[in-house]
Amino acid sequence: MRFRRERWVALGRCQLLGLNGLAVIGAGMLVGGALLLIPLGVGFWALPPAARLLRRVSDRYRDRAARWSGRPLSPPDPLPRDADTTARRGSAAILADDGFWHDLRWAWLEPWTGGVLAAVPLALAEYGLFGALVQPFVWRRLGDGNWYAFVPVTTTATMVTALLLGVALLVAGLCLAPVATALHARLTHRLLSAPRSTELTRRVARLTATRSTALDVHAAELTRIERDLHDGAQARLVALGLTLDEATGLLDTDPRTARALLLDVRAASERALQDLRDLVHGIHPPILADRGLADAVRSLALDSHLDVDVTVDLPPARLPAPVESAAYFAVSELLTNTAKHAAATRVEIVLAHDGHRLRVTVTDDGHGGADLSAGTGLQGVRGRLDTFDGTLALHSPPGGPTIVTLEIPCVSSSPKTSSSSATA
Repeated sequence: MRFRRERWVALGRCQLLGLNGLAVIGAGMLVGGALLLIPLGVGFWALPPAARLLRRVSDRYRDRAARWSGRPLSPPDPLPRDADTTARRGSAAILADDGFWHDLRWAWLEPWTGGVLAAVPLALAEYGLFGALVQPFVWRRLGDGNWYAFVPVTTTATMVTALLLGVALLVAGLCLAPVATALHARLTHRLLSAPRSTELTRRVARLTATRSTALDVHAAELTRIERDLHDGAQARLVALGLTLDEATGLLDTDPRTARALLLDVRAASERALQDLRDLVHGIHPPILADRGLADAVRSLALDSHLDVDVTVDLPPARLPAPVESAAYFAVSELLTNTAKHAAATRVEIVLAHDGHRLRVTVTDDGHGGADLSAGTGLQGVRGRLDTFDGTLALHSPPGGPTIVTLEIPCVSSSPKTSSSSATA
C-alpha cells in the first residue's frame, strides 16, 4: 500500500511541477523583456522587480528539491538591494551578480528539461485514465472514427483492448513518476545550486572561521589535559613519592607502619593509573583505536540506558582516525543530550559511507523541539565537525521525532590498514 501511495504522490508532484512551470516561464519572460528594454532605459526600472520575482520562483524550486530529495541545496547570495541606489545602479548590480544569471539560465532551461521530465509520466497516466475510465462508456457515441492510440475502438473487443492499453499506460506513468521526480531533483540541484564562485567564496570564509575555531578547541583541549594531569595523576604521583620516602625511613624502626604506607602507595598507584586511563579514554578511546568506529558506537549503545539500535553500512577499510574520533564523540554527545533532555525511550543510529563522505544519522522518539542555538551540546558537535568541513542538520519538530544528520567528507583507508587494525 505504501509503495502504491508513493507512486501516486510522485505523480501528483509531476502535476505540480507542470503547473509551476508556467510561473517559471512567466518569470523568465519578464526578465528577458526587461533585459531587451534596457537600451531604451525602461529596462532599468523593470529589471529589479523581475529579477526578484525570478528569485522567489527559483527559491521555491530549491526548497521543493531539498524536501523531495532529502539533500540540502545551497542557495546563491541574496540579490543586491539598496533603497538608496538609483534604478540604473540597482540594475547594474543585478547584472553583475552571478546568482542572477544562474537563475536566468535555469528559467530558460527548466521548461525544456524539467518540464519534459514531469510531462512524460503525467501524459502517460492521464491518457491511460482516459482509456481505462472514459473509452468504455463513450466509444459507441464517438462512431467509426474513434481511435485510442493505435487501436480503432469500434467493437467491444477493441474497446476491451483500449481499456487494457489504458491500464498499461497508467501503470507505466505511475512507474515512471518516481524516476522523473528524482531526475528532476538532481537536475534542479545541478542548475540551481549556488554558482561555483559563490561556493568557493563561502568555502574560504568557512575554512577561515573553522580554522580559528579549531585552534581555540585545540588550545582548550591542551588546557584540559594539562589541568587533568596536574590535578589528577600528577598530584597522586607526587603524594605517592612522598609516601614512599616516609615508608623507606620507617623500614628499620617501624616495619608495621612502613607496610601500611606501602599498601597506601599501592592503592594510590592504582588510582593514578585509572586517572591516566580515563584521560586517554577522553582523548582517543582504546576501543575506537582497536575495533573501529562501528564497534565503538555499539559500545556506546550498550552503555546507554536507552534502547539504542545501531545500523552499520561502512566499507571494510578503516576510516581516517581523526574522522572516526570526531564521529564517535559526536554520537556520544548526542546520546547524552537525548538521555538528558529528549525524554526518549528509543534511539536509532545509522552509520553509512558512500565512498566520499561519512554520514551518521541519530533519530530518537523524544518530544522534539531541539534547537541548534540553544545550549552548548549541539554547538559543540557542530564545532567538532567544522574542523573537518563537516555539516550538522537538525530536524526536530515539536512532538518529535528528532533527527540529527552528521556528514564528514572522507575516504576510507587502504584495506591492508583496515585488516591489520581488525586483527589487532
